[in-house]
Amino acid sequence: MPSAGANAQVREILRPRPLTPWRASHRSPSTPSGSLRTLVRVTVLPAELRHARGAVAALFLTNGALMANLLPRYPEIKAELGLANSTYGLVLAAFPAGAILAGLGAGALIRRFGSAPVAAGGTVLTALGLLGAAWAPAAAALALALLMAGACDAITDVAQNAHGLRVQREYRRSIINSFHAVWSIGAVLGGSMSALAIALGVPLVVHLGLSGLIFSVVAVIAMRFALPGRDPDTKEPAPGAEAPAGALSPSRGRTLLLLLALVLIAIAGTLVEDAGNSWATLFLGRDLGAPAALAATGYIALVGSQFIGRLLGDGLVDRFGQRTVARSGGAIIALGMGAALAVPTVPGMIVGFGLAGFGSATLVPAAMQEADDLPGLRHGTGLTVVSWLMRLGFLASPPVIGLIADASSLRLGLLVVPLAGITVIVLAGVLSPRTPSAEAPAPEQAVSARG
Repeated sequence: MPSAGANAQVREILRPRPLTPWRASHRSPSTPSGSLRTLVRVTVLPAELRHARGAVAALFLTNGALMANLLPRYPEIKAELGLANSTYGLVLAAFPAGAILAGLGAGALIRRFGSAPVAAGGTVLTALGLLGAAWAPAAAALALALLMAGACDAITDVAQNAHGLRVQREYRRSIINSFHAVWSIGAVLGGSMSALAIALGVPLVVHLGLSGLIFSVVAVIAMRFALPGRDPDTKEPAPGAEAPAGALSPSRGRTLLLLLALVLIAIAGTLVEDAGNSWATLFLGRDLGAPAALAATGYIALVGSQFIGRLLGDGLVDRFGQRTVARSGGAIIALGMGAALAVPTVPGMIVGFGLAGFGSATLVPAAMQEADDLPGLRHGTGLTVVSWLMRLGFLASPPVIGLIADASSLRLGLLVVPLAGITVIVLAGVLSPRTPSAEAPAPEQAVSARG
């Protein structure tokens, strides 16, 4: 008959626990090699994992849709407040300024409250900030509302990516690109809602109040289906565990260099995207003489092909690894836009922007994932830094291209796009050549138990 102590140990092992992601087990020298506790890994059930993936997708959808509901109504706000162009530009800069001011606080909030609650709470606060922009009676109030919305949006962005990467680690294969594809769907949905509201003459306050309420409710419901609890730091050893003999602590300098390279890869991806947002229509229409309707297809080609690239990206990453996919994307950007700019024609530039969008599709998700897994950094820290500095690059890229265009030509300014592709080719070596599934422990190496 088992002893009372043995029965107590079995009961402790089998005691129900809250669901947590895969948890690395550590064996100290004093732990018997055959101990059952060293073999147990706690995981969520497949159905709950699918629900969590759907929850993250819903968070990305709401994040893309919220701001897109406001963007088409900016001219209306400008006219109602009687803003001069210079004042209008300064007011709009409050949104990215808020993102930059608050972005570095995301990691601490995620560790304190968990990524899913922070993402959902940030969504609600972003919606309130945008509603405040609709109520604003003057430029100063509008800037303050956009500052708040930008700050909350930046925190939400980091939190939803952190939870998406947490779910991805459970899946043990790439799914992060699909979340970014859903964000694009949300942006199209939000823009369509705004266009419909304008066509129906719905007042701005009513429109943003309803859209904010809808997407806030979606985010709160999504939080209920996300992975529970705070995000565990799977890179830190368990209490009492000892490092293997001869193991070296990660070099802080090497970690910082890797983080810098990942920031540059992310900035390269956003620079390509901004080139389509800010300059494609202008270059095709003014410089190449395309009709207005045709000139808009440059931007459409970029965002459309980027969406397709994100839909295909996870399968490509699983098959070839982040390094190969990113390096190939950089080559597509450099060759596609380089050839289009070498002999600029309307059809050639549309194809060039499309190839640039496709090549850049996985760059930002890849940089975020790799930063979140950097040795020596807690989960959320590298992701926060990359997201914050990436926004600085996004803020700086339009003036840089504009200055080059003023000094020479917009065609020369757009050469930063193939240069971004070359940058990715050079720096892609910092990305992992292995797929997430290859790095994860084989299921047969552990006993799965519902916690």
